[in-house]
Amino acid sequence: MTGAIPQLPHHAAAAAAELEHLAAEIAYHNRLYHAEDTPEISDAEFDALMRRNAQIEAAFPDLVRTDSPSRLVGAAPAGHLAKVAHARQMFSLDNGFSDEDVADFLGRVRRFLKLPDDAPVALTAEPKIDGLSCSLRYVNGELVQALTRGDGQIGEDVTANVRTIADIPARIGDAPEIFEVRGEIYMAKADFTALNARLHAEAAETGKEARQFANPRNAAAGSLRQKDASVTASRPLRFLAWGWGEVSEEPAGSQYAAMVRIRSWGFPVSDLLVHCDTLDQALAQYRAIEQRRADLPFDIDGVVYKIDRLDWQARLGFVGRAPRWGLAHKFPAERAQTTLRAIDIQVGRTGKLTPVARLEPVTVGGVVVTNATLHNADEIERLGVRPGDRVVLQRAGDVIPQIVENLTRDEEREPWVFPHICPECQSTADRGPDEVDYRCTGGLICPAQRVERLRHFVSRHALDIEGLGLTHIESFFHDGLVKTPADIFRITRDDLLARERWAELSAANLIAAIDARRNPSLDRFLFALGIRHVGEVTARDLARRYRSWAAFHAMIDQALAHRATLNPALGETEEKFIARQAKELVAIVETAGVGPEVALALIDFFAEPHNAEAVADLLGQVTPADVVHETRDSEVTGKTLVFTGSLESLSRDEAKAQAESLGARVAGSVSARTDLVIAGPGAGSKLKKAAELQIPVISESDWAEIVNRAK
Repeated sequence: MTGAIPQLPHHAAAAAAELEHLAAEIAYHNRLYHAEDTPEISDAEFDALMRRNAQIEAAFPDLVRTDSPSRLVGAAPAGHLAKVAHARQMFSLDNGFSDEDVADFLGRVRRFLKLPDDAPVALTAEPKIDGLSCSLRYVNGELVQALTRGDGQIGEDVTANVRTIADIPARIGDAPEIFEVRGEIYMAKADFTALNARLHAEAAETGKEARQFANPRNAAAGSLRQKDASVTASRPLRFLAWGWGEVSEEPAGSQYAAMVRIRSWGFPVSDLLVHCDTLDQALAQYRAIEQRRADLPFDIDGVVYKIDRLDWQARLGFVGRAPRWGLAHKFPAERAQTTLRAIDIQVGRTGKLTPVARLEPVTVGGVVVTNATLHNADEIERLGVRPGDRVVLQRAGDVIPQIVENLTRDEEREPWVFPHICPECQSTADRGPDEVDYRCTGGLICPAQRVERLRHFVSRHALDIEGLGLTHIESFFHDGLVKTPADIFRITRDDLLARERWAELSAANLIAAIDARRNPSLDRFLFALGIRHVGEVTARDLARRYRSWAAFHAMIDQALAHRATLNPALGETEEKFIARQAKELVAIVETAGVGPEVALALIDFFAEPHNAEAVADLLGQVTPADVVHETRDSEVTGKTLVFTGSLESLSRDEAKAQAESLGARVAGSVSARTDLVIAGPGAGSKLKKAAELQIPVISESDWAEIVNRAK
C-alpha cells in the first residue's frame, strides 16, 4: 500500500485486535493463493498486509504468537492430493523494495557474522519466477517423490504428475545418495495463451462453458494438481531449479557452484543466475533483469539474492519463516493515467467495506485495467478522489491495481462521502477506535457475509455439525434453502431428497447431525454467532461468567439500556466519548479477558436489529445448555496462566483443557494480570516478559505435578 503509513495502535488491546484481523486476512489470502489458486489481491497488497503485521509485532513483541503470519509459509494444503511432511522445511523469503533495503540486508549479514563494515560479501542474483514451488526428492539418483510447498511443513504429493514434466529428469547421475532439488514449476506466457485458446475451442465444440485460467501461475498450479496425471501431461508445464532441500552431503562449497552442479544433472537453471562480488554488481544485475522482464518467456516479480558461501548460510540460519541469508528484491509497480468514473463499495466476507474505483479502461504493463482498490475511507480522504478525477494508477501484481495520485484534486467538485450504511443489507457500518476499516454490523443477515458466517457457524470449534461443509453451505445458500443459522435447523429429509446426489442414508445422516446440535454448550453457541473479537477463549469466559443464556442476555439488555442513556459531554471528542462508553460497558460485562474493543463489539452486535432478530429466530430452534462447572479445586483455581514454548507430553489444547478443569483461565499473552507461566523448550518473548514482570515460571513437569496433586 502506498501513501501515508497508518499510525501504530496506541495500546496493546488495539494492537492485539488488529493483529487478529491481519492474521485472518493473511490466512484467507494465503489459502486463495497457495491452496486454491484464486487470488483476490495483488502481490503488493499482500506484501502491505505482511509489512503492517511486522510493524505491529515489532512495536508489541509480547503479542507475537507461534502461529503469527510472520512465522508461517504459504498455506496448509487442501484437496484430494495426499499430504506429506517435508524432510526439511521449505521457507519463504523476506522482501526488499529499494536499493537501501538490499544494503540493509548486507549490513545485517555483516553484523550477524561479525564482519567489518567494508568486508566483501559475495551474492548470487537470479530472477524470482512466479510459479508453484516444488521439492523433488532423489534417492540413489532416482526420483522417488515430488511435493508442493504447502505451508512449508506439509506439502501435497504430486509425484505422478511431476513425472510427466519433460524438464524434470527421472534419474540423475553423480549425485549424493539423498538430494532434494527445489525449484519452480511454471507455464510460459506463450504456452498459457495457447492453453486458454485450446480450452476455449474444446468448450465450443462440446457446448460446455469454457474454463479460462486467470494467469500463468494459476494455470500451472491447476495443471499440476490434477487427479489424473494424463491431464497434467497434456499441459505445457516447465521447471526451473533454484536450490535444494535435504541432502546427504552438500553439493559444493558455494551457492553458485551448487547450482552449476544441479544444472549438470539436467535441471534447467536460469541463464540470468550470476555471481556478484559487490552490492553494486548485484543491483546492476537487478536492473538488467528488470529491463528484460517483458521479454522473458515466464512471469517474474523481482530478483532473489542469496549469500554465496554455504558455510555463511549455515551460520546465518533462519528467523521466523525466512532465511537470514536470502532476500527477494521486488520490482516497482508499473503506472499509467486514467479517469475515475465511479466509486463502488464491496462488502467482504468479514463485513469490511472496501471502496473500488471504476476506471476508464487503460493498459498498464500489458494488462487492460478497469478497476482499482481504494483501500478505505482514510485513503480516499488522503487522495481526495471523486468521480471525474484524473488519477495515476499503479499495478504491482496480477490482480487488483491501486490509485496512488489524484492529478485533479484542486478542481471544484463535491467530495465523495464514505457510506455509513451497508449497501448489501442496509445495516449500520462503522469503525472502532484505532481502526481504519468500516464494517457492516449486519453480521448474520448481510448477504455478503452470510456464507462465511454460516460456514463459521457449523465449523468444528463452533456448533460442529458433521457433514455440513463449505460445499453444502454454498449450495444450500445459493438455492435459497439456508439463509440464516436458524434455517439449518429447518432442513427436512424431503428438502434433501429433492436435491441431486442426495439419498436416504446421506439425508438421514445430515438430519441426525443437525438434530444432535440443538442443545449446544453456551460457549460454543456464543462463538458460533461470529461476533467480532469474540473468539473461543472469550466465548468460554463469558459462558463461565454468566452460566446461562438468560443471564447473559440480561447483561446484554442492561448494557444496551445503559448505552442508550449516554451522550457526549460538553467539549468531549468523539474518540473520548467512545473510550468512555467502552469503559462503562466493560464494567457491565464484568468478565475477565473482556476489554474495551471486545465489549464494544459485543454490544454493537446485539444493538443491530437484524442481528437481534436472527438470534431470536435461532433460539426458536436451539436451546443453549447451561454451564455446569466441573472443575476441581487446586492451587491454580481462579488464576490466569500462560503456556509458552513447545509442550512435549501433551498438546496445547490438552494443556488448556487441564488448566480449565482446575478452575484456571488460559491467556495467550503475558501481562501484569498473569499469575503463572508454564514454559517448554523454545520459549521466547513471553518468558522474557514474565521475567520482567517477576511472574513465576514453571516447567512442564512442574505443571504435571500440579495436575496430579489436584486429583
